[in-house]
Amino acid sequence: MSRIDELILKLCPDGVRYSKLETVVQSIKTGLNPRDNFKLNTEDASNYYVTVKEFTTGKIVFTNKTDKINDKAVNIIQNRSQLEHGDVLFSGIGTIGKVAIVDKEPDNWNCSESVFLIKAKPDVLLPKYLMYILCSDDVKRQYESQSVGSTLRGVRMGTLAGIVIPIPPLEVQEEIVKTLDLFTELEAELEAELEAELEARKTQFTHYRDALLHFEGKDVEWKSLGEIGQFIRGNGLQKKDFTESGVGCIHYGQIYTYYGTYANKTKSFISPELAKKLKKASKNDLIIAGVSENVDDVCKAVVWLGDEDICVSGDAFIFKHKQNPKFIGYLFQTSMFLEFKKKYAQGAKVTRLQSGSLPKYLVPIPPLEEQERIANILDKFDTLINNISIGFPAEIKARREQYEYYRNRLLTFKELNNG
Repeated sequence: MSRIDELILKLCPDGVRYSKLETVVQSIKTGLNPRDNFKLNTEDASNYYVTVKEFTTGKIVFTNKTDKINDKAVNIIQNRSQLEHGDVLFSGIGTIGKVAIVDKEPDNWNCSESVFLIKAKPDVLLPKYLMYILCSDDVKRQYESQSVGSTLRGVRMGTLAGIVIPIPPLEVQEEIVKTLDLFTELEAELEAELEAELEARKTQFTHYRDALLHFEGKDVEWKSLGEIGQFIRGNGLQKKDFTESGVGCIHYGQIYTYYGTYANKTKSFISPELAKKLKKASKNDLIIAGVSENVDDVCKAVVWLGDEDICVSGDAFIFKHKQNPKFIGYLFQTSMFLEFKKKYAQGAKVTRLQSGSLPKYLVPIPPLEEQERIANILDKFDTLINNISIGFPAEIKARREQYEYYRNRLLTFKELNNG
C-alpha cells in the first residue's frame, strides 16, 4: 500500500469532499490586455508580459519571444491582477487549460487578460495540488463543455469558479504533490532529451527546406499569390455544427492544432443540409488559417488532397491554383514566409495579416516538373519528422499519455456521501 493510500484510509476512509472552486479559493482575477492601458515592447520596456506562450511544464519560462512592458504597465496590470507568489495561473482563452504556478516573487512580470490568477485558501487547498487537479481529465471535461466563442474558444470566469474539484485533507494533498513533482521532474528530463533530438531534426529539415525553396538569383519566374490563384473566404461553419458523419469539413483552428502539410481525410463532418450553404475546397486547394493566437500559426496552410469537396469555416481561406499543391504548401512553411507574416501581422489577442497583404506575397514558379521533384523530396522529410506513429514524436506522445494516466489515477477519489 502506498503512502497516499495509507493516508486516505486513515484520514478520509468514507470518501473525499467535492467543492466548487469558488468556495476554496480567496479570489480569481485576470491580467490585463494593452488596449488604451499600455503598449508592448516600448523602448523602456524591461519587464515581461506573460501569455500562454510562457507556460512550460507548470512554470513560467521567459524566452526571446516573450513580449516586454515597462514599469508603469506592470503597475497598471498589478492593480487588477494582484499577482503574487503562490498564485496558480490558468490560460482561459485560445489554448485553454494550460497551468503554471508562481514559484517566486513576480517582481518583473505580469499577465495578459487571457490568464486567470487563482489564490487558494491555504487552510484547505495547496496551490500545487490545485495546479495538478486543474489538469485532470474530470476538470477538463467540466470547463471544455462550457467553453464559448467561435474565433477563439474561451472559458468564462464564472465557469472556472463553478467547476467542482475533490478536496482531500491537506496531508493527502501534500503527499500527492510530492509524488507528482517527482514524476513530473523525471518525465520532463526524459521528454526534454527527446524534444531536443526532435528539434535538432526539425532544424535540419527547416534549413534543407529553405535551401530547396530559395530561388533568389536563379532563372525562375516570380509571381504574386494573387496572380497564380484565387482566394475564397470560408463561411458560417462553427464547432457546434460538427456531426458524427456527413460532409467533411475543416475548421480554421484545426489547421494549426491537428493537420500537417496535407490531408485526404477530415477530422470533422457536418450535415449535408448545412454543407449546401458553405464554401468548399476541392482537391489540390490550400486551406489557410486566417487568424490565430500568434504569428507562427496565422496563415498556416493544409493542402487538401481528398477526392471529395469539403466545407471550410469562416476565418479561413481557400486558395485555388494550378501549380503543384504540395510545392505551394511548402512555400507557406519557409522562413521567408514567416518574415513576411511578421511584417504584416496585426492584433494583440487575435493575430491576422493586414488586409490584402497575402495575395501580394511573391513566390517562385519553376516548371511543374521541378515543383514536383522538390515536393517529393520534402515529403520524405516531412513524413519522417511529423508522423506521430513512428520515431521520436510517437515516443514523446507515449510518455505524455503515461504521465497523464498516472496523474489522473492519483487525482481520482471516492466522493463523500453527505446524505
